[in-house]
Amino acid sequence: MVTRLIAMVLLAISMLPIAAWIPGGEDDPAYWARLQDWMLGFTLCAGVGALVWFSTRRRDRTAMVGTATPSYQFAGEWRFVVATVSASFLLYVAIGVWIFSGKPLLIDEIVQVLHSYDLAALRLTHEFQGPREFFSIMNEVDLGDRVYGQYPVGGAAMLVPGVLLGATWLIGPLAGALCVGLFWVFTGHTDPLASVRWRRYATILFAVAPFGAFLFGSHMNHVTTLLWLMGAMVSLGYATRAGGSRRWGLLTGLGLGAAATIRPLDGVAFAIPAAAWLAWRARKGGAPLATLLLSGVGVAIPIGLLLWANSATTGHPLLFAYDELWGPGHALGFYSSPWGAVHTPQRGAELVSLYFTRLNTYLWETPFPALLLPATGLWLARTLLPMQRYLIVVSALVVVGYWAYWHDGFYLGPRFLLPLLPWLVLWTARAVPLLRDRIGSGTAAWRGVRAALTAGAVYAAVTVVVVRAPTYHNGMRSMRIDPTAESALAGVRNALVLVQESWGAQLMVRMWGIGITRSDSEVFYRHVDACMLETTLREVERDGVRGGDALARLRPLLADSARLVPSWVSADFTERMLPGFQYTSTCIARITEDNAGYLLYAPWRLARDNNVYARWLPGREAEIAALHPGRAVYRVGRQGTAFDAPLRWDRVPDAILQRNEVVAP
Repeated sequence: MVTRLIAMVLLAISMLPIAAWIPGGEDDPAYWARLQDWMLGFTLCAGVGALVWFSTRRRDRTAMVGTATPSYQFAGEWRFVVATVSASFLLYVAIGVWIFSGKPLLIDEIVQVLHSYDLAALRLTHEFQGPREFFSIMNEVDLGDRVYGQYPVGGAAMLVPGVLLGATWLIGPLAGALCVGLFWVFTGHTDPLASVRWRRYATILFAVAPFGAFLFGSHMNHVTTLLWLMGAMVSLGYATRAGGSRRWGLLTGLGLGAAATIRPLDGVAFAIPAAAWLAWRARKGGAPLATLLLSGVGVAIPIGLLLWANSATTGHPLLFAYDELWGPGHALGFYSSPWGAVHTPQRGAELVSLYFTRLNTYLWETPFPALLLPATGLWLARTLLPMQRYLIVVSALVVVGYWAYWHDGFYLGPRFLLPLLPWLVLWTARAVPLLRDRIGSGTAAWRGVRAALTAGAVYAAVTVVVVRAPTYHNGMRSMRIDPTAESALAGVRNALVLVQESWGAQLMVRMWGIGITRSDSEVFYRHVDACMLETTLREVERDGVRGGDALARLRPLLADSARLVPSWVSADFTERMLPGFQYTSTCIARITEDNAGYLLYAPWRLARDNNVYARWLPGREAEIAALHPGRAVYRVGRQGTAFDAPLRWDRVPDAILQRNEVVAP
């Protein structure tokens, strides 16, 4: 059967250390630790199940399996849906506020929040402040006289209501809670003969799945993408039902198009099978043809807005901002990636393997591989209904899409696979009744299996509360700073604040400042000794060399890239060192500054007060101060390398503001 083949493939790519088997590629150092945990956890759960089976084996009886009651609509279940959606919203808000401090923590989130500020002000971009070295951040396009985020405009647009309310952190929990409600409705399309009790059970599983819940508490655009995809799938279910209204075709298209304005790959992966399904139904004309045409209209509306936004920012409707910023290597395909690594089909297979082995942990946090549960449901299934087949096809297309994408999307789990969450939850929910029916609900064997699953669920809940939530809560502490509150506490107002970043971050933006592309800058930073890069950059800046000429001056530094090692002398471990290379006094001074404590600049861009926040570049204080006359100038950094080290505010003396060590070209 097809489902058994899918179950075997799912288990193979999620259980086997494919990335470790392929030499010279991606690595998964945590795999063996996870494997050991799974073996111990599986033994624990199996032991509990065996104990229950042994102690109750004399009580076997034959039980009749009741006939499921069809449940197509809400059928009086609105109280359950409202209660579950409300509880889910409160859970995700708690995650967003307590675990993530109500802040965008990843640079992707920060850039989209910054872009949403512009959209809330009814503009697509804002004026470039310049110079680039002082204000640029990763993943923000500032190649001309305007600045905007590199991501498709739909993600930032979804955050606009949060900007207007002064709480962008509300959008993820709200979108997640709405996904829970839509999931309830969706189960009526995927399992139309299922009992109301099973639909409740499946919906609760979806609501509490740790993989989804933590992402729902974040600012990540995967969440709002899933919301539109869920809306599209629910509408598609109604559109393909006999006698379904034509308006569902329009709503299906709107959902798919809106998803594509946020994450185009996900939107396309769900749209292609939906279009094929609707086209097949429309082959004889009539109402299905009208539904198909209306779905096309629905898709065209948000896609038209996306193309207009692209044209207004990058200058071409089909040129996305991330391609403008990083070059053609950012797109899907197999070639040199923006960070230098060559993306091949082999590397794509390694990344897919990493995603699924990680999902074995992050999906349910069970002590055994989490994908055993949906694989069991697939193995025991006998037939597939149309909507179930649709979910299988779109899930496969999502995986194929990210196989052809170069970046390892790991944050709060393998986040690229969030669109698979409804499919995985449904097959997990189906596994339990299918196992019960296969074993017999009144047998000791079933009681043992149920006890083993209960032990796994308890273990997962304890793991989430004791391990995963505190880990996320204590992670990325340097990104949780509140610039507005910190400045007010220090009494710094209407000032120019120079944020001290690490030496490595300074090297990166200085390359941007001389016209080195983002992609080439990443390659140089990752493959050149930091002091060698510092020395050559100073010469290039002194000589006023830019663009291609600057690139030619830097390229010979890559000759020793194979001998580099991570820095062991700097607090910034991303810096590279060439063993045996003699460091200059300037380089030693930069390392000393790193080891005294530094900040990350990006969160300071989120401040909304009357200060100007720029990046500190040693010796160039006068240059940036001259562009902001009349403001007192402060330098802010950490008093130590600990993430919770207090801030140090130093007033920059007037004597320093009268000179420049390096004159920018």
